[in-house]
Amino acid sequence: MAALAPPVAAIRVAVRRALTGLPSGGPVLVACSGGADSLALAAATVFVAPRLGRTPVLVTVDHGLQDGSAERAATVANWAREVGFPSTTVVRVEVAGRPGGPEAAAREARYQALAEVARQQNAVAVLTGHTRDDQAETVLLALARGAGPRGLAGMPVSRELDGVPLLRPLLEIGRAQTRAACAVLGLSPWQDPHNIDPSYARSRVRADVLPALVRALGPGVVDNLARTARLVAADNAALDELAESALAAARHPEGGLGVPELADLAPAVRGRVLHIWARELGALPGALSYRHVAALDALVTDWHGQGPADLPGGVRVLRRADRLSPVSPG
Repeated sequence: MAALAPPVAAIRVAVRRALTGLPSGGPVLVACSGGADSLALAAATVFVAPRLGRTPVLVTVDHGLQDGSAERAATVANWAREVGFPSTTVVRVEVAGRPGGPEAAAREARYQALAEVARQQNAVAVLTGHTRDDQAETVLLALARGAGPRGLAGMPVSRELDGVPLLRPLLEIGRAQTRAACAVLGLSPWQDPHNIDPSYARSRVRADVLPALVRALGPGVVDNLARTARLVAADNAALDELAESALAAARHPEGGLGVPELADLAPAVRGRVLHIWARELGALPGALSYRHVAALDALVTDWHGQGPADLPGGVRVLRRADRLSPVSPG
């Protein structure tokens, strides 16, 4: 028997690890666009999942952003049926009119569609094909935005998508490995023109910035950036736990937060406490930024009688004596 090609073996091992320990019952959804990363993921999942007693279901999302997108989605679904997926789902989404830029709008539409299919099918997990290279690009983009630790943590291996685990099994797998796996398996990935469109920031990072860093610093830079994300994510988890405890201790008996308790916190913890609290008050998470948290922090550490801090979503916070309180509308 011929030895299994290393890229195929590595991806199957990664998928097996992701699927092990999931609850039984529902299927495992695989998001597949037809690109090399998601094709390699789908091929590995349809091999591994049945051997673990799990049912794989392929989901492909048609964003309708390019001519022929419906036909391409149908081609992906047909391929999935041919290789053994017992069920496939094609979802058409509307991207136009959503907030944010085109990348953010398409991403939001895609995740909403995946969440809806997961609910309909009682799925135990949704798998996506993000790779180590995607993680490195995410870290660079976060650095450029000045996003801080949350941005530098990149994409988590696992997060909740409307109550269903969203898993990224390939974050330790390089893009070259997924392409090699597709070549070994005789798969022909679709090349998304958006991935080379210079009008998108991620495309510029992929085509120009990251290759320049590799030339200047060596091929290990991709893995090092991804490792940075893992290390920062671990630190974030510890700080978030401290912040949750500190928030509970800072709650004032009459509502709001006590200023003395906040003032005693380390700045890194206090910022997280204020961020969590702002979201509790109804501040829009996607629009809540460093400057909003800094304005709240100034009510604690640089108090000189200033008016309320304005947060996205129409939320306002005022300091009264030694307490921060939301301002009642009207």
